[in-house]
Amino acid sequence: MARRSTRRVPVGFRTIRFDPAQGLFVNDRPVKLKGVCLHLDHAGVGTAVPDALLEWRLERLKELGCNAIRCSHNAPATAFLDLCDRMGFLVMDENRNFNPAPDYMAQLEWLVRRDRNHASVILWSVFNEEPMQGTAAGVQMVRRMAAAVKRLDDSRPVTAAMNGSFFNPANVSSVVDVVGFNYYPGDYDKFHALNPAKPITSSEDTSAFMTRGAYATDAAAHVISSMDDEAAGWGETHRNGWAKIAKRPFVAGGFVWTGFDYHGEPTPHAWPTISSFFGILDLCGFRKTAYDIHRAGWIDDAAVVGIAPHWTWPGREGQPIPVLVTSNAERIVLTLNGRIVGEAAVDRLMGNGFTVPYAPGTLEVIAYRGGRVVARAGHETAGPPVALRLTPARRVMAGDGEDVQPVTVDAIDARGRHVPTANLPVRFAIAGATIIGLGNGDPNSHEPEKGNARSLFNGLAQVIVQADAAARGTIMLRASAPGLTAATLRIDRIARIAAPQIAPANAPRTIDGWRRSPLLPARPDPALAPADGDNNSWAFVRSGTPTPAEPAAGWQLYRARVTPVRAMAAHGGRIAFAGIAGRAELWVDGRRLADKAAATTGPLEAALPPGAGERTVVLIVRPEPGQPSGIVGPVTLSR
Repeated sequence: MARRSTRRVPVGFRTIRFDPAQGLFVNDRPVKLKGVCLHLDHAGVGTAVPDALLEWRLERLKELGCNAIRCSHNAPATAFLDLCDRMGFLVMDENRNFNPAPDYMAQLEWLVRRDRNHASVILWSVFNEEPMQGTAAGVQMVRRMAAAVKRLDDSRPVTAAMNGSFFNPANVSSVVDVVGFNYYPGDYDKFHALNPAKPITSSEDTSAFMTRGAYATDAAAHVISSMDDEAAGWGETHRNGWAKIAKRPFVAGGFVWTGFDYHGEPTPHAWPTISSFFGILDLCGFRKTAYDIHRAGWIDDAAVVGIAPHWTWPGREGQPIPVLVTSNAERIVLTLNGRIVGEAAVDRLMGNGFTVPYAPGTLEVIAYRGGRVVARAGHETAGPPVALRLTPARRVMAGDGEDVQPVTVDAIDARGRHVPTANLPVRFAIAGATIIGLGNGDPNSHEPEKGNARSLFNGLAQVIVQADAAARGTIMLRASAPGLTAATLRIDRIARIAAPQIAPANAPRTIDGWRRSPLLPARPDPALAPADGDNNSWAFVRSGTPTPAEPAAGWQLYRARVTPVRAMAAHGGRIAFAGIAGRAELWVDGRRLADKAAATTGPLEAALPPGAGERTVVLIVRPEPGQPSGIVGPVTLSR
């Protein structure tokens, strides 16, 4: 009886419509895309981001009012899309390679087949910033790629992230459903006027620079102010970038470059800087000033207010300090130690700037709506650090060997206030869990992201812990720094059986590339090999390709090199020839493993002994005169 299997696929139901004059409608309600471009890497773990950390990152984006994510520039993790479905994000799913050749088209079709059941996906993007976007050839390429997408899913529009050529006689905007603008906000109005029936969105915008916790630029030190003053030459500040989108109903929305900082692309600086400056949040997910800027612009259903910079500036007493207040309320009042030092009607898009002479104490902003206080924010002057503090994302973790969470590390003064200027080395010790990554958001730091030590950067660091697979118990994390009181954190670990896993397939590895000797009159030594640089006397052959018949008897030697996977190197495996024509001997690393005595075509298998590194496989074949011979079928390694 055939075995039956069941696959459960969650689905969601919603309608989407891009209107050329009014933007995006979801379930017939207007929705402005308040989005970010996202790389799926994080401090300490790179792109091997556990599901629980993916969810934590998305929660941070939700907090700032983000409702959309562009996957830049490749297929995202399926766990990421699962989370977007559940959490209500809208996703632009982006293809990696701009090429309609069969193998690349197969990759595009794979993406659509894999992701088309995710309700979060609302746009298919076929490319990002391709040089051929303004050519007739590029138009034909996009036409073919869009048609391939539509054959598999005609329920979502196709877009392309264009960075120019919008007005060329031939350009790909003519063959996509929604035109994606990477920057060029100055062309929104002109394009809309010339193409009033074509929906548009910003597919990438802003590219502003900020170093988290820094409020003055030091170019020599590769530090950039977080006061939203600096952006790439092709981009805008956070405030300007969103303002140009928010003021235009026909622009469906935008995707800020980027939601989080990411490893690499350290624009505008180079080595020794090792990560970007573009994020609204840094590599660890700690907030930059951009976080409050976007909360003010993106959150409509709750009152928010933010203030920058911090208020710990010893030695600058009496000096003017620029202050930026961002809010979605109606009016703000700024006070220093209870005395009003500024007030204004709220500019929701650009924020409100003040200059305040520095005096230690409390800088506070109060937001009003309808004459009523609706939100407050502020900073207190901190004293010197005296102790460390550990703040978890959660107080309970599952003891399944998979649950992960980030823990924030900071320094506090004698009154328990966060010290935003602390830059101290910290060491960690843990029981009941494992530290899988470390970070601090410093784009210039070369400290290891693995291990048990990481410095605070502008007051903050992060340790990522993974609970042990164990019964109910306690996780104990300790942080210490020279001259400071250590911090100890207790996290409850609850017993939980790990979710069922699909066993990794024992997918065999093929050996395809062989060198074949000329026909030899006597049985060769297995060590025989072509001389270095000899690309002529020994043929290059592939498994499954018979060697043409020879008129006389003799011997031929086939050589290949292969590096088995780690498990096979440690425990051994099997090597299998599906078909060999002629009598044969199999040797691996100078050791004879098996023989084939019959001249007729047949298989040959042997146990592969353990061994690390590259292995040398030799097959000595004695062909029958007048008959094809050699490796006439696939050759595989398996565990």
